[in-house]
Amino acid sequence: MSDLNASDQNISLKLFVVLSKAYRSLMDRAVRDMREQGLSPSEFGIMEVLYAKGRTPIQQIAGKMLLTSGTMTYNIDKLEDKELIRRVLSREDRRVVFAELTEKGTALFDDIFPKHASKIQGMMDVLSGEEQQEAIRLLKLIGKGGAD
Repeated sequence: MSDLNASDQNISLKLFVVLSKAYRSLMDRAVRDMREQGLSPSEFGIMEVLYAKGRTPIQQIAGKMLLTSGTMTYNIDKLEDKELIRRVLSREDRRVVFAELTEKGTALFDDIFPKHASKIQGMMDVLSGEEQQEAIRLLKLIGKGGAD
């Protein structure tokens, strides 16, 4: 391997390590915030989808969050036990079950989501708005494997 290729490889490996550590640090803080609200990350994510989109088929939520049907059922059950969401059967297709926030779930998210978003913003404020846009662009490139 030439010195140039070895140097490129070292930079790529360093970038991978730095991205991994940054992700872990951000997620640790976000998860701690979610747990302080009495929610697991999966529960928080489900509620976030329902808060943004309203009544949504459970399978669609699972697809967005990359959760298995078993994991989804477990989390939906826990959220129902906490009276934060409810299942609603489709009138058009008996195979489809929707989830929606209850009044209690909406009230909870009305309270905690702005605080959560503010904490996320605080974590990102180390970058200017322009730098954040550039980071988004570059990370999308990495996520696509460099292909457009």
